[in-house]
Amino acid sequence: MATQPTPAPVRVEIYDQVYNLRGTDADYILKLAEYVDIKMRTVAEQTSTIDSLRLAILAALNIADEYHILKKRYEALAGEYRQRAGQLAGALDEVLEDSRRIG
Repeated sequence: MATQPTPAPVRVEIYDQVYNLRGTDADYILKLAEYVDIKMRTVAEQTSTIDSLRLAILAALNIADEYHILKKRYEALAGEYRQRAGQLAGALDEVLEDSRRIG
C-alpha cells in the first residue's frame, strides 16, 4: 500500500509568532492563520491585556461565537428549505395525481 506524501510545512505568522503548519491546502492554512491573527489584533486593540495567551483565548471565544451564530443561521435556513421542499413535493404529488385522474 502506497503512503501519501507528507505535505510541506507552511510558514505562518500569528500575532508575531511563527508557526510551521502542515496541511493539504497551503492557501487555506494561510487564510486561517491570517484570520486568527486579525482576531487577536482586534482583541488586543479592544482590551488592555498584552498577554498573548489571554488574547488567544479571547480571540478563540470570539471565533466560537461567530461560528455558533452562523451555525444557528444555517440550521434555520436548512429547516426553512426542508419545509419548503416538503410543500413543493406535496404540490407536485397533487399535480401528478390530478393528471393521472384526467389522463
